[in-house]
Amino acid sequence: MLKTILIVEDDQEISKLLKNHLEQENFTALTAFDGEEALAFVEQEKLDLILLDLMLPKLNGLDLLKKIRETTLIPVLILSAKGSELDKALGLGFGADDYISKPFSMIELTARVHAAIRRVTQYMPAAENPSTTSQILHFKGLSLDLSTFSAQVNGKFVQLTSKEFHILKLFMTHKNRAFTKEQIYHFIWEDDYFGNENVINVHISRLREKIEEDPSKPKYIQTIWGIGYKLGE
Repeated sequence: MLKTILIVEDDQEISKLLKNHLEQENFTALTAFDGEEALAFVEQEKLDLILLDLMLPKLNGLDLLKKIRETTLIPVLILSAKGSELDKALGLGFGADDYISKPFSMIELTARVHAAIRRVTQYMPAAENPSTTSQILHFKGLSLDLSTFSAQVNGKFVQLTSKEFHILKLFMTHKNRAFTKEQIYHFIWEDDYFGNENVINVHISRLREKIEEDPSKPKYIQTIWGIGYKLGE
């Protein structure tokens, strides 16, 4: 079945270029030229991924992203000429899965699209089969259900982005292992690491805000100074 990608880009030339390329790569590509139109697609269509520009009319990209994350974990890749570290941090902090600064190559775009969809769909077979026994990971008051793509802290559900879920899964399946930032990036982003520390830091910070009682004194995700992070003490 073809995967459906929503392109949210107000520049019609760029939108057309992306649409043509993605269709050549055997995706179904939908286009929206402002934030409100994109939100209607999110509410009405079954989407597998969203390519999101930040500078949009009617409803800007960050506000749209916040609304998307209220209801769905669809992978979102931000495409923007606003390439500063602050813009990247804001986008990732609001729940984006990845950030690609303009201009970018179509080869890079295609690789990131495939990687983002692959990270989500590897969990779909279990989720779609009701007879499949749930695989639930536990650590103290934290639980992660791999079949329903959900997380709970002390019995309360927490809404995680795709990246946050995968980071937590990595830690919970290797409870005694410390991971460097390079290793985390390699496992989660499935891409080469080029010193993207800020990307890792933002995701860890947001994850702590969701699962820790006191993010400044975490009991789940610990910082190993000079190395990286690990689960627990």
